[in-house]
Amino acid sequence: MTQKALNTKDHILATGRRLTALHGYTGVGLSELLKAAGVPKGSFYHYFASKEAYGCALLEAFVADYKERLGATLANPDIDGRTRFLNYFRDWHRRQSSGDPMDRCLVVKLSAEVADLSTDMSAILEQGGTAIIAQLTRTLEQGIADGSIVPMADPAGTAQSIYHQWLGASLVASLSRSNEALTLTLAATEALVSQP
Repeated sequence: MTQKALNTKDHILATGRRLTALHGYTGVGLSELLKAAGVPKGSFYHYFASKEAYGCALLEAFVADYKERLGATLANPDIDGRTRFLNYFRDWHRRQSSGDPMDRCLVVKLSAEVADLSTDMSAILEQGGTAIIAQLTRTLEQGIADGSIVPMADPAGTAQSIYHQWLGASLVASLSRSNEALTLTLAATEALVSQP
């Protein structure tokens, strides 16, 4: 693919990311996306076989970007494991509390919406979540090893449970338009991942 083609495809995906953050996946029609991106219908189908294929590409791009940001937060060798782990969730709290829909997690926004629409899109979201939990598990294990976290019997189960709590808290926060669920979940996370 040429650089111009990559730029056009990336432009469509970036435009779609912004619109999807505002309106959800089903709330963004193809004509609205094309108008906002300033590209003809033929260009869309040159890059994406269908709206579902576009949705998969949108989620793959988001997950790849998220993994990069996740690595920068959780893999910082200058900070102990507990601080890195909690910083990840403090940043989640900040982003989900933001007034800018682009700051919020697309996984949280779209999980329930696409679950019944597309097995391919659901699989991308599930794989992304699994990768996040694996990185969180490694960070807990590193925190135990560096002495910043009290040893625990099941770091993988703890990471999974905490991640799922944050997904739920984010949905409740969206529904209630209140950050209380996120604040309570942050306090619970800090208590679960205790210092020696």
